[in-house]
Amino acid sequence: MLYLIGLGLCNSKDISLRGLEMIKSCDYVYLENYTSKLDCKLSELEELYGKKVVLAEREFVEDGQVILDQSVENNVALLIIGDVFGATTHISLFKEAKFMDINVEIVNNASVLNAVGVVGLELYKYGKVASIPFGYADVKVPCDVLKMNLANGLHSLFLLDLVPKENKYMECKEAVGYLISKGAISADTKVVVCAKLGCKDFVVKYVEAGSVSELNLFPQCLIVPGDLHFVEEEMLELWK
Repeated sequence: MLYLIGLGLCNSKDISLRGLEMIKSCDYVYLENYTSKLDCKLSELEELYGKKVVLAEREFVEDGQVILDQSVENNVALLIIGDVFGATTHISLFKEAKFMDINVEIVNNASVLNAVGVVGLELYKYGKVASIPFGYADVKVPCDVLKMNLANGLHSLFLLDLVPKENKYMECKEAVGYLISKGAISADTKVVVCAKLGCKDFVVKYVEAGSVSELNLFPQCLIVPGDLHFVEEEMLELWK
């Protein structure tokens, strides 16, 4: 049996009771270590679960063979920060497990895609989501996505790159610098800076792009609003 279990966005306490019960029944427990960052230590997870938790890097999960082979005769859990299907890697693993006739159970949880609701922008008015990677000098996709979304009056959510194993995380200040340098926004464009969504000490700031400062809190995401309803405008005022 393969269990794909979403952990939520903040710490060890965000797991569901159903997910916790599944983990306790597992012979092997892996934690993906590349899509986001939890605000707790690995030891805290292990203490709660009563299990050894092995960090799994992108290459290990993308290959998937060890996890799949173990799942044939054992109970194996892959723990995923946020929701289970926030990354295509996990969709591929689910698909391969099905091809191998391995039973799969899924436990969903909160993700950044719904946690951004706290900002006050209507979720159904978001357009295509884009990631801003490190090494973006020749990257044009985020700018093209922003242009398309704005043309349709839609909000744009940008997920910022991170490499947890190297303790490397992109700041919104760097992300807006990239967008400004490409001419996608100007320094006086209003943006929404978010950090640690889903945690008690989350941060949301509604500021001009040129005034974005480093927060040193992670993970972060950036929103460029589209056309605003007056209720959305009132909500954004709370974050100035």
